[in-house]
Amino acid sequence: MSTSIADNETGTIIPNDNVEYSVDFQGKPSIRSSSGAWKSSGFTMCAEVAEKFAYFGIASNLITYFTEALGESTAVAASNVNLWLGTAAFLPLIWGSIADSFLGRFRTILLTSSFYIMGLVLLTFSATIPSLCKGQETHESCVPQVKVIVFFCALYLIALGEGGFKVCLRAFGADQFDEQDPKESKAKSSYFNWLYFAISIGILTTRLITNYVQENLSWALGYAIPCLSMMLALFLFLLGIKTYRFSTGGEGRQGRKHDNPFVRIGRVFVAAAINRRQTPSDTCLLLPTESSKKFRFLDRAVISCDSSEVEEAKAVLSLVPIWLCSLVFGIVYAQSPTFFTKQGSTMDRSISSTLLVPAATLQCFISLAILVFIPIYDRVFVPIARSITRKPAGITTLQRISTGIFLSIISMVIAALVEMKRLKTARDHGLVDSPNATVPMSVCWLIPQYILFGVSDVFTMVGLQEFFYGQVPPELRSMGLALYLSIIGIGNFLSSFMVSVIEEATSQSGQVSWFSNNLNQAHLDYFYWLLACLSSLAFIFIVYFAKSYVYNSPK
Repeated sequence: MSTSIADNETGTIIPNDNVEYSVDFQGKPSIRSSSGAWKSSGFTMCAEVAEKFAYFGIASNLITYFTEALGESTAVAASNVNLWLGTAAFLPLIWGSIADSFLGRFRTILLTSSFYIMGLVLLTFSATIPSLCKGQETHESCVPQVKVIVFFCALYLIALGEGGFKVCLRAFGADQFDEQDPKESKAKSSYFNWLYFAISIGILTTRLITNYVQENLSWALGYAIPCLSMMLALFLFLLGIKTYRFSTGGEGRQGRKHDNPFVRIGRVFVAAAINRRQTPSDTCLLLPTESSKKFRFLDRAVISCDSSEVEEAKAVLSLVPIWLCSLVFGIVYAQSPTFFTKQGSTMDRSISSTLLVPAATLQCFISLAILVFIPIYDRVFVPIARSITRKPAGITTLQRISTGIFLSIISMVIAALVEMKRLKTARDHGLVDSPNATVPMSVCWLIPQYILFGVSDVFTMVGLQEFFYGQVPPELRSMGLALYLSIIGIGNFLSSFMVSVIEEATSQSGQVSWFSNNLNQAHLDYFYWLLACLSSLAFIFIVYFAKSYVYNSPK
């Protein structure tokens, strides 16, 4: 927020260009005209594009590496992919807490990027270790144990680095906009839309290039390219250091250190429990926001805690119902790099007699849908909705999230119907007992579910990002974004758990599992119908909670 100062000689009032509670990389007050806003977030966005190129260069085709290079079964491979994706998306909760508590976002970005790059170097090395069975179909027994150990160590080192890098980089980029300045505050709303647009460019590019290299040239080269991209991401981030604003709430050199946010919030609940039989004074009950009217059982904590800490705990607690409802979307989100990809690998992917489209490349349609729809959403939908609702963002973030979850239901229904048709085609052509045969059905049948999945991403993922960033206290925003990312993490864990349980339950007494290695005998369609039903329940609950939710600021 800019203030005004008086000129000592003329007595005239001149604007002060300093940004409150913000310093530059030298610890001096940030100057609005030469720091922050789009000029700074541009560097962080470019860094995130390069980082997402690296991450999805690994994640998009990981199930293929598990089944082909490591010889794992479809169910085990899908479970391993989900566990890794879940870990990478859950770790932001820990890194966000570390960054908000004492390390700061900038230092956390530097630390985690080093883990990230080391993991990618190790992963590339693991891909160069040869198999024991030359010229044969890879089986688990053909894979050297050292290759498996090095590969998994590298994979989880990447998850450790990526988990901290993405949450702090995203929050650091949003920090470059001053919420007290009307112009910059409005720009921040668009920042999340265009950040997701930029990220999608990186994801689309890597799915076109890296997936092709991995399946047609070599896995080692296919992993070396993401490694170089991550090095570029760190370089691009450091390139903008002279333009960055560092919040003195935890980022600046002279900023005070905060308690761990989990400890702070936990302290409120403990104090409320201890003081449950006491009645706080009226002055203690004068808590500052509308959310004070909710969760009144926490009011007793003000007897031994600061009122701002109580408000902080209430703000986080109010997010829990929305977080829980969104977990089903996290489960659905886990399907595109796993079963969607395996589904496509059984279908006709030929462009010519010699060229096959890698099954993982179909995920490009998610990115393309995002790239096409975000400008439409930001430049067409929002202005029209704004003129009707008089809300700055057109619709509330919870309305946006609800719309995305509804679209994900339709995506799952389409996926189930397409899988039913694929299974019927396999039966009609006598391919039920031929797991390696190509089902004579064009892979283009999968495009609608990918496109709809991408459009639902624009609503849900961007909405969740903005919601969890904006509805927590400023000093907890790394943790807020970590809560958003943990939806995908827990969703992947739940997906892995569901796959394991269903695999065990449906393979009893000699029955064919829903996730059989022979997908022509499996029943992915049943799994998709199950996810559509769960998503419908989540949609009903989130609409219910959205009606009574009180925003911390106008949305």
